[in-house]
Amino acid sequence: MEIEHFFICPYCWQNISMVLDLSADNQEYIEDCEVCCRPITISFKVDDGVLSGFIAESIEQ
Repeated sequence: MEIEHFFICPYCWQNISMVLDLSADNQEYIEDCEVCCRPITISFKVDDGVLSGFIAESIEQ
Protein backbone atom coordinates (compact mmCIF):
# COMPACT_ATOMS: atom_id res chain seq x y z
CA MET A 1 0.00 0.00 0.00
CA GLU A 2 1.26 3.48 -0.84
CA ILE A 3 0.22 6.87 0.56
CA GLU A 4 1.12 10.45 -0.27
CA HIS A 5 2.67 12.17 2.77
CA PHE A 6 3.25 15.93 3.08
CA PHE A 7 6.07 17.44 5.14
CA ILE A 8 8.33 20.50 5.38
CA CYS A 9 11.78 20.36 3.73
CA PRO A 10 14.48 20.91 6.40
CA TYR A 11 16.44 23.12 3.97
CA CYS A 12 14.03 25.36 2.04
CA TRP A 13 11.01 25.06 4.41
CA GLN A 14 8.63 24.35 1.52
CA ASN A 15 5.74 21.95 1.97
CA ILE A 16 6.49 18.95 -0.26
CA SER A 17 5.01 15.51 -0.68
CA MET A 18 6.40 12.05 -1.10
CA VAL A 19 4.79 8.70 -1.87
CA LEU A 20 5.55 6.24 0.94
CA ASP A 21 5.41 2.47 0.56
CA LEU A 22 3.77 1.07 3.71
CA SER A 23 4.49 -2.58 2.87
CA ALA A 24 7.60 -2.68 5.14
CA ASP A 25 7.58 -1.90 8.87
CA ASN A 26 10.55 0.51 9.03
CA GLN A 27 12.32 2.34 6.23
CA GLU A 28 15.16 4.82 5.92
CA TYR A 29 16.62 6.31 2.76
CA ILE A 30 17.86 9.54 1.18
CA GLU A 31 15.65 11.45 -1.25
CA ASP A 32 16.21 14.85 -2.89
CA CYS A 33 13.78 17.69 -2.18
CA GLU A 34 11.58 18.32 -5.22
CA VAL A 35 11.94 22.10 -4.72
CA CYS A 36 15.58 22.79 -3.73
CA CYS A 37 17.09 19.40 -4.79
CA ARG A 38 19.05 18.99 -1.53
CA PRO A 39 19.29 15.50 0.03
CA ILE A 40 16.92 14.63 2.89
CA THR A 41 17.15 11.58 5.14
CA ILE A 42 13.67 10.08 5.27
CA SER A 43 12.82 7.69 8.11
CA PHE A 44 9.40 6.28 8.84
CA LYS A 45 7.74 3.54 10.84
CA VAL A 46 4.68 1.51 9.90
CA ASP A 47 2.49 -0.40 12.37
CA ASP A 48 -0.19 -2.73 10.99
CA GLY A 49 -0.15 -0.97 7.61
CA VAL A 50 -0.53 2.52 9.15
CA LEU A 51 2.13 5.23 9.18
CA SER A 52 3.05 5.67 12.87
CA GLY A 53 6.17 7.86 12.66
CA PHE A 54 7.90 10.09 10.11
CA ILE A 55 11.14 12.09 10.26
CA ALA A 56 12.69 14.21 7.48
CA GLU A 57 16.17 15.52 8.36
CA SER A 58 18.96 17.28 6.53
CA ILE A 59 22.05 15.12 6.04
CA GLU A 60 24.21 18.08 7.11
CA GLN A 61 23.75 17.87 10.86
